[in-house]
Amino acid sequence: MTTSTDKINLLGLTLAEMEQFFDSIGEKRFRAGQVMKWIHHFGVDDFAAMTNVGKVLREKLEAVAEIRGPEVVSEDISADGTRKWVVRVASGSCVETVYIPTDDRGTLCVSSQAGCALDCSFCSTGKQGFNSNLTAAEVIGQVWLANKSFGTVPAKIDRAITNVVMMGMGEPLLNFDNVIAAMKIMMEDLGYGISKRRVTLSTSGVVPMIDELAKHIDVSLALSLHAPNDELRNKLVPINKKYPLKMLLDSCMGYMSTLGGKRVLTIEYTLLKDVNDQPEHAAQMIELLRDVPCKINLIPFNPFPHSGYERPSNNAIRRFQDLLHHGGFNVTTRTTRGDDIDAACGQLVGQVNDRTRRSERYIAVRQLAADEPQDSAARP
Repeated sequence: MTTSTDKINLLGLTLAEMEQFFDSIGEKRFRAGQVMKWIHHFGVDDFAAMTNVGKVLREKLEAVAEIRGPEVVSEDISADGTRKWVVRVASGSCVETVYIPTDDRGTLCVSSQAGCALDCSFCSTGKQGFNSNLTAAEVIGQVWLANKSFGTVPAKIDRAITNVVMMGMGEPLLNFDNVIAAMKIMMEDLGYGISKRRVTLSTSGVVPMIDELAKHIDVSLALSLHAPNDELRNKLVPINKKYPLKMLLDSCMGYMSTLGGKRVLTIEYTLLKDVNDQPEHAAQMIELLRDVPCKINLIPFNPFPHSGYERPSNNAIRRFQDLLHHGGFNVTTRTTRGDDIDAACGQLVGQVNDRTRRSERYIAVRQLAADEPQDSAARP
C-alpha cells in the first residue's frame, strides 16, 4: 500500500518537473499545465475536484501523488493589517510567513529555512539556531496558503499578493535548489504569474551562490549590508569574514549585469543606535556604494529581548537618510509593520528544533545578563 510519505508532492514541482512527472507515469505532458492551474490558480489539493482530468488519471494521481502544503499552526492579524502565519514543516519545526499590505501592493515575506545557519547579531531568527532547509513545496506552500486565505482563487488580476520577498527566516542561498524551484513557480504563468521584478531574493552574502544565480533565474536581488566597512560587518554579519565587502559587491554587480534594463540592486541596512547610524558610517556608505547602481532601504532596528541593540531615535534615522540623499542615493526608510504580533523585520523566530545548539548558548547568555544586576547588588 502506498503511504503519504511514498507519494510525490506536486505542490513543489516546476512546470518542467511536472512535465517529467507525467512522462514518468505514462501520461501526456499537457496534463502538467492542467494540474498546475488547479493547484496554484484554484488552490485545489484534491484530485477528485479536477473536473477536466479524466477519472482514470485522477485515480492514478491519487495513488502516486499528493498536494500537501505546510500545516498552519496559527494566524495572527496586526492592527495595521499585517498578517503572520506560523506553519509546521516536515522536520517538526515551525517557520513564519508575513503578509504586509500597503496602498498599492501586498507583499508576502517567505521563509526558506527553519531557523538560520548564519548568526547575524541583530536578528532574532539567527538566535534560534538552525534545524533544516525547507523543501520546494514548503517554500511555495507559504504562497499557496496565503493566496487561499484571501479568497483570491481563482486567480484575479487584483489579487492580494503582488510581491514576494525571500526575506523571512533563513538564508535563501543556503537552500539554493529548493528556493530556485519555488521562485520559478511564483513567476510561472501556470503558477502565480508574478513579475520577475516583483520577486526578490535577499541574501547576507553567500558569494558562490550569487555567482551561480544568473544561470538559473533573473529575480530581483537585495543585499543585507548593515555595515559600511569590513571591520564592523564582521561583527554584525559574520559571513563577511569569509566573503568581504569588495568580493561581495563585485559578485552582486556581476549578477545585476545579467538582468539588463534599469533594474538595480536593493541595499538593506538595519540601523542600530550608536553602532552603524553615525555620520561617519553614512560617509563610508556613500564611498562604498559610489559606483554601485542601487536603492537603499533603511530598516530601523526592531527590538527583541536581550539583543543588546536599540532602535535609533527618529532624528538620527532622518539624519542618516538625509546624508545618503545628499550623497546622491535613492533612500527610503521602512515603516515598522506588524510589531504587535512580532512580525516586524528581524523579529521572526518560529519554533526551531535547533541542531546547532546556538539557541542554548544564546539563552544561557541572556540568563547571565538577566542575573547580573541582582548579583552585583548583592556584593558588598
